[in-house]
Amino acid sequence: MITNDVQYRSTKTHLGQFEEALANLRTAAGSKPTKLQQLEIDAVTAQADDLRAEIQEYERLSSGKVSTFEAPSLAGLATLLIQARIARGWTQARLADQLGVAEQQIQRYESTEYRSASLARICDVAAALGVEVAETARLRAIDAA
Repeated sequence: MITNDVQYRSTKTHLGQFEEALANLRTAAGSKPTKLQQLEIDAVTAQADDLRAEIQEYERLSSGKVSTFEAPSLAGLATLLIQARIARGWTQARLADQLGVAEQQIQRYESTEYRSASLARICDVAAALGVEVAETARLRAIDAA
């Protein structure tokens, strides 16, 4: 997931490199690529598609038109908070300022998906971003192995 403008620009650069490599592979393969050439083309295409999807998601969030996010589980809350920050148009520095911490702390939180953050800190982040979380808890079956 792209979490800031620096990563966004870097990802766009990498996508350009993958697209150039793909064009070169297709040119070298001609109209009847060997199995190995087709595997290379497919691998580079898949990677380029992944980068395009990340770029589109960041652009969608950055557009300011997204205001609702879903997390399929409690573990997904970290991604939701990152998405909310981006959609709010806030940099990691601005969130850090709101919380009274260093920007590097927000970078660490986001790079580790808030694994090192306490529940209280996660609540602080949600409050600073103006995120309302609707909780639902459901018991699932536990294997008695």
